[in-house]
Amino acid sequence: MTARRPSRTPARSTSVERVSIALPETDGPFVRPAATHPAEPRWGHAEGLQVGLSPLPGPRGLLRVYTPYLDQPRERMINFVAVEPVPAGETTRGFSELEHSALDDAPGKRFWSADDPGDATPRPETEPARGTVETIDGVQHLRVFVLVEPFANGADVHLRLTFRADRPHEVAIATYARETSVPLAHAIVTATMGNYARLRELHLADRVVTPAELWPGFSGHGFAPHARFGLDELVRDDAGAVVLAATPDEADPVNVTYADDVVPGWHFQGLRATQYWRAADPHPDIQALVNARASYWASESPIPGGAAFENIELLEPFTQGRELVLGVDPLT
Repeated sequence: MTARRPSRTPARSTSVERVSIALPETDGPFVRPAATHPAEPRWGHAEGLQVGLSPLPGPRGLLRVYTPYLDQPRERMINFVAVEPVPAGETTRGFSELEHSALDDAPGKRFWSADDPGDATPRPETEPARGTVETIDGVQHLRVFVLVEPFANGADVHLRLTFRADRPHEVAIATYARETSVPLAHAIVTATMGNYARLRELHLADRVVTPAELWPGFSGHGFAPHARFGLDELVRDDAGAVVLAATPDEADPVNVTYADDVVPGWHFQGLRATQYWRAADPHPDIQALVNARASYWASESPIPGGAAFENIELLEPFTQGRELVLGVDPLT
């Protein structure tokens, strides 16, 4: 893989323009975009984790992950998720956040939503699909597809987001390739903003590792190289799924001292939480990848306490419809 690309801007606390834009509606255990347009593209649990798309604050080409149950303002994101496909026989990723759109030449690939992924026609950002609710094995599920414009490397992929009513702190993200796509080695979904929560403890099967241990003396304003961990190093749950969890190392991350030049958007708000990926039936070649930063993106402002993990992901050979679960649980 290449060295990690630049990531998002830190201004997460700004508000989306709301002139006549309808807010999501509560539908049983879920929130879904309003039936009237223009509407805010946001889906998820009424009392739990939610996912949004542009034009909500933040760069294009990223899923926005919200956790208001952590006592955070409605617009504050706990993390972003990028889509980074790798064609077969190659090692270089496509970058949904960084690539310019072929549709309007603006930064970031365009994401839009659909109830039926068969129609790849781009939709206006403020005309989101509402998603579909169905009951499976007695549990309500909300599902919506996120379509992604094709990448410069020939990858043509889309996502399916699934929210289960009995798992309010999770979203399942499945990846698909269209017939128009080049063959893929990987379709990576990566959590890209561990620096905001200052995640410094990565929980492996037999130990906890930190950036200070993985990259001794690391400093500067770039990304540390990826550290990789194979299946035998990863935590397995009772069902055999791989669980890759990261936690902050600070008892009180809100009341820390920031350098004067750290913009307010990087100041942590809310409660501490565990952020994790879960992969059922892991491929034998699965790997966990993490990197780190010692300064906040787009600045030379130091992260309080030193380097923290930034990108956290699970890497597997591409399989059509493969589903990974992203979760954010309060630390009690």
